[in-house]
Amino acid sequence: MPGHVTAEAEAESRSDADGTATTRVTIDPSSGCRDLEQRIVRFAPGRSNMRGGGSREELLFVLSGRGALVLDGEEYRLEPETGVYVAPGARYEVENPGPDDLVLVSVLALEPANLRPRGEERRVTVRLTEQEAFPAGRDREFRFGVDADTVTQFVGSIPPGRAKPHYHEYEEVAYVLGGEGLLHIGGERRRVSAGSCIHFPPREPHILENVGTETLRVLGVFHPAGDPSAAYNVAESEWEEKQ
Repeated sequence: MPGHVTAEAEAESRSDADGTATTRVTIDPSSGCRDLEQRIVRFAPGRSNMRGGGSREELLFVLSGRGALVLDGEEYRLEPETGVYVAPGARYEVENPGPDDLVLVSVLALEPANLRPRGEERRVTVRLTEQEAFPAGRDREFRFGVDADTVTQFVGSIPPGRAKPHYHEYEEVAYVLGGEGLLHIGGERRRVSAGSCIHFPPREPHILENVGTETLRVLGVFHPAGDPSAAYNVAESEWEEKQ
C-alpha cells in the first residue's frame, strides 16, 4: 500500500557496543521514505557513547524517562514532551540517571543546503507545553516542536471523528503518542495506536480517523519545512474511486 505503518517491536534492535543505547529503525528508504529516517532509541541508565557527527539534521522527541543531553559542554534537561535539535556535525551524549529507560524518537533529516551562520541563536530544546496551539482545520490543532532548516517537527491533536480526505505536498513520518485511530490510505485501512509509526508520502490522499473516545495525539516531522496545517482536500468522488 502507499505509505507504511509499523511499530517499534517490528523493527530490528541494534545495540551500541559498550554503550547504553538500543536503536530500532522504523521508517527509512527501505519502507519507501525518500528523505527522512525515523528511529526509536532507548537509553538504559548511565552515560551513552558519543553520538551524532553526521551531515544531517537530527530531531529528537522524549517519549518517556528523564535525563540530560550533553552538547558542546552544556547540559540540556530531557523530560517527556521535549523536542531537541542537533545540528549537522554536532556530537552529543545522553545521561540517564535511571532507574527507567529514557526513550526518544529520532528523525534524521536532510543535509541543509545553507547552514545558519555559526553563533546564530537557535533553541536546542523546546518543551511542548510552552508552545502556542494553532488551529488545523475545523477542530484539530497542533503545536510546533523544534526549529530546523530542512524539516518541521510538531505534535497534532485529533478529536474523535473523521476529517475529509486530503493530502499534503510534504513527506511526513509520524509517531502516535496516544489514542486509537484508523488510517485510510491507498484503498486500505490500518489500525493505529500508541507506538504506531507511519509514513505519509507526498500528495498521497489519506484520512487519519480518531475512532476512540480520547484525543489522538501524533508526533510528526515533515520535509520540506513549513506549516503542518497546509492540506488540500480531495473530492469525495475521487476518494471513493480509490477505496
